[in-house]
Amino acid sequence: MKTLVITGGTDGMGRELARTYLRRGDTVVIVGRDKDKALPGAHLIAADLSLVSENRRVIAEINAAYPAVDALVLCARYFRSARSVTSEGIEATFALEYLSRHLLSHGLTDPGVIVNVSGPGVPIGRIHWDDPMFERGYDGVAAQMQAGRANDLLGTAFSAGRTRYVLINPGPVSTAFRGEYDAATAAHVESLKRYGAPVAEGVKPIVALIDDPPGAPLSAFTQGRPISLDHPSFSPEAAARLGDLTRHLLNSLA
Repeated sequence: MKTLVITGGTDGMGRELARTYLRRGDTVVIVGRDKDKALPGAHLIAADLSLVSENRRVIAEINAAYPAVDALVLCARYFRSARSVTSEGIEATFALEYLSRHLLSHGLTDPGVIVNVSGPGVPIGRIHWDDPMFERGYDGVAAQMQAGRANDLLGTAFSAGRTRYVLINPGPVSTAFRGEYDAATAAHVESLKRYGAPVAEGVKPIVALIDDPPGAPLSAFTQGRPISLDHPSFSPEAAARLGDLTRHLLNSLA
């Protein structure tokens, strides 16, 4: 029997992963905003993970109730064509798709494996060091690509006890694609939904990595195929720089 914590577990791939492990009789903890979408049998922690304060509350609740977590699976995403700032003053994509994953990764007590469903090694996107909150010239795709690069660097710098860190790009999957889209981006998303793999197929490589995690402290995969960590996406120097930026940002909210 496993205990899993899944963010974004009320929609798309996160929901399918939750369903898979509930069928096996495992304990599944879902973190999400919509109570009405919780699967029967799952333990829902209602939270807005774009808020640092909510992540800290969730971490305390999980550590108290589930001290032995076998897998933390990070799936929560939400696309925004227009720039949005949280009530804590953080650009919303950076807050949800990177900062929450950083907090949960470091905050839970020694999960066996962390599976970060992001986009490792993709040769597009960068950290906007001079403007990480996109205060000048916001672009929704660029914001998501930045979050993906930030997660590569999160994995690169991560080191915590027994925990193994796995980054995975699931490839084109016809998932929920939750978000607020302009017309052009919405049309692209509809195309992805038509031609992407069914969600039940798309989660299979993720299930395999949860069930049998690689032995290395950090590994990265695209659709189940391992990719080399000898790539600028996994630069230790950039990871250290992002760590400093992250600590400064979190300290400002303490």
